[in-house]
Amino acid sequence: MEYPFDISVVVPLFNEEESLPELVRWIKRVMHAHGFSYEIILVDDGSTDRSWEVVHDLSAEDNAVKGISFNRNYGKSAALNEGFKRCAGEVVITMDADLQDSPDEIPALYDIIKNQKYDMVSGWKKKRFDPLSKTIPTKLFNAATRKLSGIQLHDFNCGLKAYRQLVVKSIEVHGEMHRYIPVIAKWHGFTRITERVVQHQERKYGTTKFGLERFVYGFLDLLSITFVSRFKKRPMHFFGSLGTLMFLVGLGITFWLIMQKIFRLYSDGRVRDVVDQPLFYLSLVAVILGVQLFLAGFLAEMISMSSAKRNEYLIKDKTGAIRK
Repeated sequence: MEYPFDISVVVPLFNEEESLPELVRWIKRVMHAHGFSYEIILVDDGSTDRSWEVVHDLSAEDNAVKGISFNRNYGKSAALNEGFKRCAGEVVITMDADLQDSPDEIPALYDIIKNQKYDMVSGWKKKRFDPLSKTIPTKLFNAATRKLSGIQLHDFNCGLKAYRQLVVKSIEVHGEMHRYIPVIAKWHGFTRITERVVQHQERKYGTTKFGLERFVYGFLDLLSITFVSRFKKRPMHFFGSLGTLMFLVGLGITFWLIMQKIFRLYSDGRVRDVVDQPLFYLSLVAVILGVQLFLAGFLAEMISMSSAKRNEYLIKDKTGAIRK
């Protein structure tokens, strides 16, 4: 397949007017030095400073620079998703606009995708210049993601990544899911994922746009993407299995309590009502929850069956008459 560009660089940005000219010059210098054909897509995520004016000026100076401006701040995932829709390069590079990601890393990332045939390569900022309040939660977040996803990356949230074009055209990123693009890619069958140690630059302009709340949202998003990736097309397997287990546990406890009463009635003459025991109410709750979970799975399965995309699958290639 022929591509109009060797590389598409997608840069989401929010209030980065000071860093943009320097970043674009740096990217262009690297591209020219290595003879790459390229495009730079700058996605302004509703900036309130002069970022869009700067993007507009940069685009007017060089038609390789393209800009998209949101009407308001939608988040980094939305900015990346729009950039992915419009990119045309064989290899797609993403990086942040704050100059903490070095464009000098682009040739090595391109080589891993192009020549080593990986689907995706994620940057690993092994040496960081962030405060402990950011690095410690990041380490915990990365460890949890590795455990749940099975993807052995050290830095899931690094903005500097490279992809084959097919990867970014096959996935959809929304909410705060940009942290889990490797997980989403794996879910779609792109399993050749690796990482490369990259340089982390100290912030030169402005301040960080992320607070500690992102780690709370990140954990919730991790649970969401883990569930969706495993059970999106078969929700009954999750809800039905859990519901059946809860129902059987509750039923088993109830049966045991009844048998215990019968045994005590005929052995020593003492009678204790089943409803006087706390275990009875726990078993009742388990039975009710089991039925509700089973019904939830049944309803989810019906909704999934009516979805237009239920039997939509990513096809790698076609050959012969079927190509028609």
